[in-house]
Amino acid sequence: MGSAVDDGGTSMRGAARLEALSPGQPIPFGGDRVAYVTPELAAAFKAGDRLLTADGALLHVPAAEHALVEAAVGRAATAFARMGEVTDSAISAFFEAFAARFADDAVWAGIAEANVRDVDAARARGRSTTRLQVSETMRADMVAGLRAWAGAPASRGRVLERIEHAGWTVEQVVAPLGVLGFVFEGRPNVFADATGVIRTGNTVVFRIGSDALGTARAIVALALEPALADAGLPEGAAVLVDSAAHAAGWAMFADSRLSLAVARGSGPAVAQLGAIARQAGTPVSLHGTGGAWMVAGEAADAERFYAAAYHSLDRKVCNTLNVCCIVEARADALVPVFLQALTAAGERRKGCKLHVAEKDFDRLPSAWRTARATVVRAEGPREEALAEPLADADLGREWEWEETPEVSLRIVRDEAEAVALFNRYSPHFVATLISEDAEAHRRFFAAVDAPFVGDGFTRWVDGQYALNRPELGLSNWEHGRLFARAGVLAGDGVFTVRSRVAQADPHLDRAGAPTPQRQP
Repeated sequence: MGSAVDDGGTSMRGAARLEALSPGQPIPFGGDRVAYVTPELAAAFKAGDRLLTADGALLHVPAAEHALVEAAVGRAATAFARMGEVTDSAISAFFEAFAARFADDAVWAGIAEANVRDVDAARARGRSTTRLQVSETMRADMVAGLRAWAGAPASRGRVLERIEHAGWTVEQVVAPLGVLGFVFEGRPNVFADATGVIRTGNTVVFRIGSDALGTARAIVALALEPALADAGLPEGAAVLVDSAAHAAGWAMFADSRLSLAVARGSGPAVAQLGAIARQAGTPVSLHGTGGAWMVAGEAADAERFYAAAYHSLDRKVCNTLNVCCIVEARADALVPVFLQALTAAGERRKGCKLHVAEKDFDRLPSAWRTARATVVRAEGPREEALAEPLADADLGREWEWEETPEVSLRIVRDEAEAVALFNRYSPHFVATLISEDAEAHRRFFAAVDAPFVGDGFTRWVDGQYALNRPELGLSNWEHGRLFARAGVLAGDGVFTVRSRVAQADPHLDRAGAPTPQRQP
């Protein structure tokens, strides 16, 4: 251990710099709990490294990763200090230039070439490539999203409210928030989402999953940095943390210079990042566990149910149908309808896979109970049972399928039981009720604990698709409801509010006292 000094060398009582760890060393966390240093962590930790804790996990940040992140956040902070000089038209020009780069065939060829290498490397490691691989559809969506930001009305300086008083006026004015930190999974299209915060005068520093790092580097070099330069935006307005290490994401979310930390990816990793940011005092927007639930109610129309289920299984993303509940009174009629929809979705892709509540497994047709199927997993095709029993406790499991639609089925007593199961086991994300009964929909909306509630297919939950704005992230209510905002966080929703006063009467006084006469 080093001497008891802080970063500036000032003497501190009861504190010292951490320079080494020993096996079995206790590390307090949570006020009344202790984690213990493993031999592996003790051997790896060197002077200059950082140690973070998140719900008992001890996270090692090597000095090199900390320095890389510190510099990246510093560049974004310096750029933010200059954003007040940047005109809204220059910001629009950036988005137009960024979109034009993606639309340029030569630029896109370079990005696509890097992506092929990333996809090949991920497949060789048995990793999922469902969201990693770029396509012409993804390209078009990115261009459309960036052009939408270019044409979006400027919100900096917009007056939200004006309160008139006798002799003075107060205005509530939209203002930029600051530096945003963004950690997301290996999805190249999120570049269009992340840079959306520049529309409101913010800056952004982001880290992408290691699988897509080569693609990200190509996007930065061929499209992002040239677009920033062409528009005259400050260097550092959007910064990629060029590291494949998870420690880089931990270090970034531990940096108190962030005004907001946004994380997208797998549930446990996102929760861990959120815990780190909260310890640093940084607000978070998290979206980890996904998976939508659909309830076929007593008044469900069979054709509407079939269409909703089928169109909710076109591809695997966070809003894909994950659990279907069918009320007992309609089970004999609607279970076959659901199986038909699942089969049709499998024909659209590559087969299907069903998990059925243990108590309901015998309700399946015998052909479903005994059949085998080829299921395409990240590591390749595998032969598995077409249907398998599932415990209620596993209803919250998100099926991260590749090419084979995979979903859970539960028969429930009534819609109220379906809501109770959703509120207990789901990630509190997307819930939809198929019913022709308006009163049933009213009860469902009042009782289900979800930010996104519908009456048809589940795949509508998307900022670009539903709101015409690329999203920074979708937030579930797994860890509680969100304060004063919706579950879709878009670039134009990242702002603060300043109060500005204009005093017409120079003699205002809270007690009503007159201004004494000034002596000449």
